[in-house]
Amino acid sequence: MSIDSLTSNNPPEDWSHIHWKPRFFAVWLGQASSLVGSALTQFVLIWWITQTVGSAQSLAIAGMMALLPQAVFGPIGGIIADRWNRRLIMISSDLISALSMVVLIVLFATEQIQLWHIYTLMFLRSTMQAFQSPAATASTSQLVPPDWLTRAAGMNQMIYGLMSVAAAPLGALAMSVFSLEGALMIDVVTALLAITPLLFYKIPQTMQTSAEQVSMWQDFRSGLTMVMSNRGLVLLYGVTLLMVAVLIPGFVLTPLLIQQEFGGGVERVALMEGVGGLGMIIGGVLISLIQFPMRRIVLVLVMFALSSAMVGFTGMVPGPLFWIAVVLWFISGVTYTIGNAPIIAIIQTIVPNQLQGRVLSLYSTMIGLAGPIALIFVGPLSELIGIRMIFIAGGFLATLVCLLGFLSPNILGIEQQPVQVEQH
Repeated sequence: MSIDSLTSNNPPEDWSHIHWKPRFFAVWLGQASSLVGSALTQFVLIWWITQTVGSAQSLAIAGMMALLPQAVFGPIGGIIADRWNRRLIMISSDLISALSMVVLIVLFATEQIQLWHIYTLMFLRSTMQAFQSPAATASTSQLVPPDWLTRAAGMNQMIYGLMSVAAAPLGALAMSVFSLEGALMIDVVTALLAITPLLFYKIPQTMQTSAEQVSMWQDFRSGLTMVMSNRGLVLLYGVTLLMVAVLIPGFVLTPLLIQQEFGGGVERVALMEGVGGLGMIIGGVLISLIQFPMRRIVLVLVMFALSSAMVGFTGMVPGPLFWIAVVLWFISGVTYTIGNAPIIAIIQTIVPNQLQGRVLSLYSTMIGLAGPIALIFVGPLSELIGIRMIFIAGGFLATLVCLLGFLSPNILGIEQQPVQVEQH
């Protein structure tokens, strides 16, 4: 097998003669380092806002700037990932993020920094993530053989868990060792590490032909139509949407639960969140290494139900038994990751590669918007039923939603229902 075939833009037909692992792991490690670097510097910036401004409103705005652009621009990012060269999209996104961080470092170094500068950077970085993420995710199915899709998704989930565990301590360590500017420079270095493998390896991609090129609106509509035409996919999206919507309030209110019901301070909050992130890492490792003896869609529903139930049980733990809540939170993190990883593999299996970007971005946008919408009701709901009932009701309602998925033949047979491509 020649290097030309290894770096071709045409997807391989016979994986047995392709040395795909060096390319995949080089690209994956680069992207993983960039994600960890971004999470680390995000903590540094949030801590600077906390120390300098110290208002809940400023932190809330920072959170919105960091999350909403990914949800809003996700569909556009998915369309572009299907129309243009994904490798160049990934390079450009990381490069723009790195350059914007350099500008911010200069503003800090010259003492000209203002709060709106940081908001602008967070907005820009989140926007770049909306373009980079669909391109990277859709590329995975062309970088690994089909039987590795679930493992690759699990490895990605492991990185997200690592970010949850390591962002705060690594950020604090960086601030203790380097100046603020030096800590922020880590993000620039990790972005360059992500770009480097992409300069040497091309990303295989099934490109749209000129006859298939239509307007971006038509591309968006066709992506939505593809999802809506597949009843199993619609129902799976719906189950995930409802689960996230009812669980998000509990995740946001975890510090209040620990403070009010378990009598804990910041140390217990950090322990709870760190253990949850550790569970995500272990779940990612397990799904990457173990072939579970059940179909992927069954694994999704079982693990999501278990994860949700653990959240409900956490709300029932008596105040003096905080350690039980920590164990339950850990199990929830493990099972959530094991359940979440196969969803991406399922989509990559039933959706043609040249259309995966928009379908995956629609999924990400839906999940991204579910949280902010649900959070609108957190305040009144917590006053009405209390913090514990947010966890109990949300956890067991999400469990019920997941178990109801077993009653749907369309969900259970989703992998036998390839997405129908709309003909223009």
